Amino acid sequence: MSFLLLLIIAAICGAIGQSIAGYSLGGCLITTVVGFIGALIGKWLATEMGLPYLIPVEVNGETFPIIWSIFGSALFAVTIGVITRGKSPMKK
Repeated sequence: MSFLLLLIIAAICGAIGQSIAGYSLGGCLITTVVGFIGALIGKWLATEMGLPYLIPVEVNGETFPIIWSIFGSALFAVTIGVITRGKSPMKK
């Protein structure tokens, strides 16, 4: 049950992050993955910069920082969006 809750939280954070970034990388499964990767990126950035977790949610002993997850998801979506758009052929 706790894993399902983490999936739902990651999907919501990934969707918000992609909306902020302006890039949609895929469907529900991809959005969930973006949310998890965003949580890792955001958590790492917050730790490296010495910033506190904003709106942390603890599920089964694991802390999921909501705000940093959204920030990390947006950063990840922009990065992937720029890389994939940079490789597409130019339209005339």
